[in-house]
Amino acid sequence: MASPPPGQQTEQPHLVSLVLQSKKALKHGQQLCSKANSLSNASAQCSLDVLTLDAKVKWITEAVLEQLKLAANVAKSIEHKRAQLDKQVKAWDVVRSQRTEALDNILESLGAQLVPPAFHQSSSGSSLFGSQHSIDGKNDNVIFNAQQSPSATVRENPFDRHGKNADRSKWKTLRDFVDDSAIENVLDTLESDRTRLDDIMASTYDYPETLSAAISSIRDTLPSSSNMPSIEDILNAQQQPSELMARHLSSLTSHYEQMADALKESEAGEIFGEEDLQDMNRDTEELPSIMAELEEQALLIEDTHHQLVTAKTAAQERLTTQSITLDNLDELGEIMSDMLQKQQDIENECQELLNGLQERLLIVEDLHHRFIQYQTSFKKLLVEIGRRRQYKEAVEKFIEGIVLELRAMTEEERQVRENFNAEHGRHIPEDICLCIENPPTRWEVVPREGDARENLPEVESDLLEQAKEKLAAIDVSSAGTESV
Repeated sequence: MASPPPGQQTEQPHLVSLVLQSKKALKHGQQLCSKANSLSNASAQCSLDVLTLDAKVKWITEAVLEQLKLAANVAKSIEHKRAQLDKQVKAWDVVRSQRTEALDNILESLGAQLVPPAFHQSSSGSSLFGSQHSIDGKNDNVIFNAQQSPSATVRENPFDRHGKNADRSKWKTLRDFVDDSAIENVLDTLESDRTRLDDIMASTYDYPETLSAAISSIRDTLPSSSNMPSIEDILNAQQQPSELMARHLSSLTSHYEQMADALKESEAGEIFGEEDLQDMNRDTEELPSIMAELEEQALLIEDTHHQLVTAKTAAQERLTTQSITLDNLDELGEIMSDMLQKQQDIENECQELLNGLQERLLIVEDLHHRFIQYQTSFKKLLVEIGRRRQYKEAVEKFIEGIVLELRAMTEEERQVRENFNAEHGRHIPEDICLCIENPPTRWEVVPREGDARENLPEVESDLLEQAKEKLAAIDVSSAGTESV
């Protein structure tokens, strides 16, 4: 620079304008940088808040997930227990089907077994069947019809051997002597208890599904880890604009100092050359672009800060939502406790009912065995009646022979006595041995005093043969079972 010649001070007003522009740009830059610095500091604190809130959310989320796992295990446990109970019930149903089918078969078989009319018509004789056992052991005839029981006594057969009843369609069967109402009562009670078991079990059928739905609902409210932006990336995104703004502020400060020094020198009489003025003008003309870039970088910092504020707000909302989730989890815990208690009560009640059903199945099985014995005993009765008839006929034939022999002996004795008396009686005084004139005693063979002549019902030969064949088959089957 050279000292200005007299009268060449015209550049000073222009220089003052450049200094004012530089000063204005510096102040604006300082304001932008100060705001950006404040935002950076606030962003740092906000990032700490976000991380803290996110850590709380994650901790609560992990705790909730662990509790949901336990709840899921409870749901599986209830479902498993229900499956085990269902398995027991199905097994019982299979046994019931077998027992009731066997009972139906023996009842059908009883319905095919004809009973000759003479077997169920009353008389004063003794019972052929004897007493029958009852279902509960108290009433001996509860499963047999007391009005038509074949255990009633037998009177003399109205159909003799030469006049058999040909119309068997009117004959009764063994089934007619069974009290169907007693059997129906047993089966109705069985079905009623089985239906009650279904009703009890149905009260908890939806428990696993209800728990699973509640678990899914709570799980859906949990925040996803991908919702929160990367704090590190946001802070790194602020670093470059901050450094660039610092460099621009340093440039603005240097430019302002240079312009201020140039103004002082100009006021002191220093004259600037054309080239110096052009440099000053060029530097000043670059100020708008620098300020625009400063504003742009400040907006970038403000935008990243806004992201952090948004992330913090979202984290606070998630934490608030977590408190609701925790309330729902507590409610789910209470529901699970109630469900577990109810399920246990249901299991105990169902097990007690199943035990009762098992006992009733034993009654059905006992009925089956007793009806088998009933049928078998009746077949043996037919055979026994046939044997007794053979015995009766043999005895009667034997007695008939004795009677004929006694009569022949008596007649022979009478002739001998008459011949004796005719030859010697007139020579013997009448007052000697008065009994010599007596005829021989005549004998009659009769039942013992107090006994009645035995009357047996007629058993037709085909019925007797069928009974013998069935009993023979039963004996063969029993022998095979014992050998096994």
